[in-house]
Amino acid sequence: MAHAPHAEPLFTDGVADAGGRRVGVLLSHGFTGSPASMVPWGQYLADQGFAVAVPLLPGHGTTWQEMTSTRFDDYYAALEQEFQKLRARTDVVVVAGLSMGGCLAIKLAEQHQREVAGLVLVNAAVASTNKQLLALPVMKHLVKAFPAIGNDIKKPDVLEYAYPKTPLKPLASMVAAWKQVRADLPRISAPVLLFRSADDHVVDPSSARIILAGISSTDATERVLTESFHVATLDNDAPQIFSESTAFIRRVTAP
Repeated sequence: MAHAPHAEPLFTDGVADAGGRRVGVLLSHGFTGSPASMVPWGQYLADQGFAVAVPLLPGHGTTWQEMTSTRFDDYYAALEQEFQKLRARTDVVVVAGLSMGGCLAIKLAEQHQREVAGLVLVNAAVASTNKQLLALPVMKHLVKAFPAIGNDIKKPDVLEYAYPKTPLKPLASMVAAWKQVRADLPRISAPVLLFRSADDHVVDPSSARIILAGISSTDATERVLTESFHVATLDNDAPQIFSESTAFIRRVTAP
């Protein structure tokens, strides 16, 4: 099935820096979302000269019904493939992600420790205090989807274009994957810049606490966003995310 116009991925070549090096940045969107939530950030980074990849994950950007046949492992495999492509055409790569995209970015950093120069996370999800998720192993066989979790944005008249429903089998696969991602957090020693919205109706603060407590990185910074909800990359604090991530990427990729 062809993806929707708003779900168009973004790939740019970037330019070499003064030392002849090309820096790549891989950005991953979240669960039931699409590149629409990341392209403005990606375009900003491209304008700074970085080679940028904002892929469309399997099952996304079409219909929630199509997404029901995909799983977390499919999303990770696709992102890892894009990472390898970006790594092949650049000298150094930083990985970033929103929500589930942040979880995928973390797993990439866990699996490719020496190849990820830095990690930028925006409301990354690796845990939840929502007790309803405990019923997923059973509910996924009884109900196809829950109400939508997308478009949690404080800024008026801004849309994430997420699905109108949340398919349960893919959701259950993501929640199940969290356990291993959390267990492998000590494998991460790369610099981390973590953005967390103070008022997030999708991902609660437990994820940020677990990430910061679990990683081995000595270079880790948390930024609390006060004027954005979950999809902060499209919200009022987006300019802060864009500018601070640019400075971070330049610092951690410097020769």
